[in-house]
Amino acid sequence: MAKKVVAQLKILPEDIETDLEELLKKIGKILPEDVGIYKYDIVPVAFGLKSLKLTIIMPEEKEGGTDSTVEAIQGLEEVQRVEVGLVSLL
Repeated sequence: MAKKVVAQLKILPEDIETDLEELLKKIGKILPEDVGIYKYDIVPVAFGLKSLKLTIIMPEEKEGGTDSTVEAIQGLEEVQRVEVGLVSLL
């Protein structure tokens, strides 16, 4: 059985008014085919700003690791920054 990698991403929106549920839907549509969203949370940051915390699952042998996923998400105009947190084998 192929090993899987789990990674946590913190996505900071460009604007405080960004609808994070809508952003999540957009992210789901642009993720590479072999990457899936396991769970998500909307987390308060400061002064009304919230971030989207995604837990994704992808194959261990994925070339470039989380890079293609981060680049795809970063390409959305509503996204200011993507930070990769925990990365671990399942």
